[in-house]
Amino acid sequence: MKKTAVLPNTLTIEGLRELYRNGGTTPTEVVVEIIRRSQEDEEMNIWITPPELSRIEPYLRKLGEVDPGDAPLWGIPFAIKDNIDWTAAPTTAACPAFAYAPSEDAAVVERLIAAGAIPLGKTNLDQFATGLVGSRSPYGETHNSLRPELISGGSSGGSAVAVARGQAAFSLGTDTAGSGRVPAHLNRLVGYKPSMGAWPVKGVVPACESLDCVTVFAWNLEDATAVDRVVRGPHDEDPWSRELPLPVPSALPSRICVPAPGTVEFYGPFAADYEQAWEAALLKLKGLGITVEETDISLYGEAAAVLYEGPWVAERWAGLAEFVESGAGDVFPVTERILRSGADSRHTAAALFKAMHKLQAFKLEARKRLKDAVLVLPTAGGTWTREQVRQDPVATNRDMGKYTNHCNLLDMCAVAVPSGDAADDLPFGITFFAMAEREDLIRGAAGAFADSLLTGGARL
Repeated sequence: MKKTAVLPNTLTIEGLRELYRNGGTTPTEVVVEIIRRSQEDEEMNIWITPPELSRIEPYLRKLGEVDPGDAPLWGIPFAIKDNIDWTAAPTTAACPAFAYAPSEDAAVVERLIAAGAIPLGKTNLDQFATGLVGSRSPYGETHNSLRPELISGGSSGGSAVAVARGQAAFSLGTDTAGSGRVPAHLNRLVGYKPSMGAWPVKGVVPACESLDCVTVFAWNLEDATAVDRVVRGPHDEDPWSRELPLPVPSALPSRICVPAPGTVEFYGPFAADYEQAWEAALLKLKGLGITVEETDISLYGEAAAVLYEGPWVAERWAGLAEFVESGAGDVFPVTERILRSGADSRHTAAALFKAMHKLQAFKLEARKRLKDAVLVLPTAGGTWTREQVRQDPVATNRDMGKYTNHCNLLDMCAVAVPSGDAADDLPFGITFFAMAEREDLIRGAAGAFADSLLTGGARL
């Protein structure tokens, strides 16, 4: 075996490309080093199926048959959330009794491999992608990448921490209520959620099937966009996918809409630090040369309430009721409680239609407010220790979704980006939202914000 390459702790697409061009390393050396790092961090509960050379070698051999110039992601290693199918490993959705061996790769995984990317392993998650804390897994609580006593965020916690700990250049997550954005916020990463249907969800274990998205975690916006270019587009066997071309180039919004003063709620042991970090982010936004407009954010809170307080929770139960009722076991207690709430007699067909009609009115209002504009909110108003989540798993999780849950219900795209640290090793981030098909606006606004901010020496 060749000597392990000396790699930077931060793995980016362009950084690896440059190393390959200069002969500084090889894909095999990169994988070997990633395996070493994953073993060193084993107690952080990042992986369900960790990287193993025997599993990855077939993909490395195939790279030797491909011209790097013909494969936009040649040699770029990526992690896969374990509710997304990869034929080299079981799909568990963080439930051992649910595990199955997929017969084909998920559509997004297939496209990434075809582009030369190297699949590494399957990452830990809140079971059945139900949670925003990263703690609801029989495979262990995923630790925050910077302060292990804190939560990683979820449900895609393992995917985020894998990138943050230098064990992948990018990773796949999923996002129904914020799972592709909250972990980015807590681990100093970019979390990019395209418009619903822009990326196929074929081969993804459903959470709320009508709202689910596949997402990407990366160190910068350029890497997230590079992944978007590869995986975007409809799939013939995916009824949820649709033709939504990536708007190119990026565009600056006409306005940046931010909450009116005093309307953002902060919580948790670092609430005061987060509030100061939000005020600092507002100052940066006002320095971008784009009109900043205060807005009433109650609309987004009302829309968010539909997800868990209304009949949409019945969609989670519809997808998993047969498995849960079978008594196969391994369902995390708090997860089962949430899933079973979808069977509540209040969630009638009439209630669902009323909620759909209310939501349609919310979408209309959001489109009016955000025509050629973006909304910016804190990605989260705080964080928690893992112990605090154990003591009150429902309320702490609910807090983490205050500023994320509305997104897919209102048919928005979003990107979460770092905005400095609220305190030592305590990342803070903001999210740019736009209506569906306006990824050009979130990329333009987030890019302008990134140009005014350096995090960890790396451009967003």
